[in-house]
Amino acid sequence: MWIFLNNSFLSIVENRNNKNELLVRSRVKGDIENVFPNSEVFELENSDYKYRSYIKKNDVSNILKNLVENINYDNFKNSISSDQSERHNSYLNVWAELRKLQK
Repeated sequence: MWIFLNNSFLSIVENRNNKNELLVRSRVKGDIENVFPNSEVFELENSDYKYRSYIKKNDVSNILKNLVENINYDNFKNSISSDQSERHNSYLNVWAELRKLQK
């Protein structure tokens, strides 16, 4: 699952060694901690997603539920902080590519 937030991009998959946990991954240092501040993040230098954390499924679910319940913007791209121009531009590129799927 890919999660695009205005302060984080996360890839979340099942921990293949523990079905009660998820492996939360990111390409940007600090993105996991922005969403899961109590997580223990480790780095794998040569992997697709350098930053990783194992987090209980229930904890991920509760935090994501809370984020959804507290959405307070009517335009996602405009909700990205102005000091995050690189993130904004990357998300805009993803938006443009996905728009091509709409026929």
